[in-house]
Formats: sequence, structure tokens, C-alpha cells
Amino acid sequence: MLKKIEAIIRDSKINDVKDALNEIGIKGMNIFEIRGHGRQGGIQLIGRSGTYQVDMLPKTQVNIVLSERNVEETIKAICKAACTGEPGDGLIFIYPVEEVIRIRTGERTQEAVAYPGDIDERKGILPLNKP
Repeated sequence: MLKKIEAIIRDSKINDVKDALNEIGIKGMNIFEIRGHGRQGGIQLIGRSGTYQVDMLPKTQVNIVLSERNVEETIKAICKAACTGEPGDGLIFIYPVEEVIRIRTGERTQEAVAYPGDIDERKGILPLNKP
């Protein structure tokens, strides 16, 4: 089964996370610049004109679709690379993915998300319909 990992991290940690994912063999991902806040409700800034609350902080969202067998290794890589130990480090969401279809080739599911040199190829696991 395929899973989608949606990680919301600090902007300043995106290069560390991309490097960590590349190191374990994650090749395909999407990255979005987003704004939001979690438990901390934003941050309080002090300026010349006083104190004010910024409640929609810049964050980066990383989306990855991968085989279920690679989820835990990927989560560990993201957590290690994104952690500062301070509030606002982010969250990771895991979703089931029913199907993936590569538009150009019509490949489906595991074949559609396979890349040369990816985590499954490094582990010697080929897509189901490949020789």
C-alpha cells in the first residue's frame, strides 16, 4: 500500500530535510510555502511601536508519496533533520493513498512512484510488475 507523508516544518530547515531525504533515497517530493500556527498560536514581536502578535507564521510543507514499508525510515529522517527542540518545529501527517497514475506512461501505483536510484531500488525492491 502507498502512503502520503505531509510534513510541515520550519522554513529554515527545508535544506536539511531535503538532504536527509535524498540521503535515504527519497527522490520525488513536492514543497509548498505555507503560513499557519499550531499550539503556540504564533509569536509575539516587540517593535518600536509596541508589542504585537504574529499568528500566521511562514512554514514549508513537504509532500511525499511512497510505499508503506519506507514510511518509518522517512519519518525518522524528517524528524532528525527538522528538529530544533523549540516549539514550532512542525508536524507530520500520514495518509493512505488509494492509487497513483503517471500521466505520461499510464503506470499505476508502485510503478508510478518509482525513480531510478530511489529508496526501493537501493534496497533491491523492484516495482511489482517489473522484471
